[in-house]
Amino acid sequence: MQLKRGVIVCAVLCAAFALSVAAKAADPQTGKWKFNAAKSVYNPGPAAKSITLMVWAEEKSVKIHSEGIDGEGKPTKVDFTANFDGKDYPATGIAAGDMVSVERVDSNTLRVSMKKGGQTLMTVTSVVSADGKLRTSTFEGKDAEGHDVKNVVVYDKE
Repeated sequence: MQLKRGVIVCAVLCAAFALSVAAKAADPQTGKWKFNAAKSVYNPGPAAKSITLMVWAEEKSVKIHSEGIDGEGKPTKVDFTANFDGKDYPATGIAAGDMVSVERVDSNTLRVSMKKGGQTLMTVTSVVSADGKLRTSTFEGKDAEGHDVKNVVVYDKE
């Protein structure tokens, strides 16, 4: 009887652990995302020619790696890792600054503030659809030359 109870307790604990690990791995932001030019709007243009975005989101942090070709045919590469704590973290490859702070609005929404000299130049709000297949990132602010930007960039999950 004692052995049977121990086996049941062990099985319940193992199942709870497995569900916990699966829940962490199932963050809707995490994954490989491919730029969908037909659904995206760039203001001002020109639109990017291609973007592949990799996101690794966890409970307290996010890592972003993006590579692509911009509207002028130049290669792009963005990298940063940041905690969801409101602090500034270094970023490479972003045109609107060299630092980011990241906020998790809810399980499907992240907000990234791109900064230069402590000033936010651009805010990017990224929302993953309820079915987890679409990621829409709205860029609002100023570009490196000070022009107003309002881009809506859509990605499909691969």
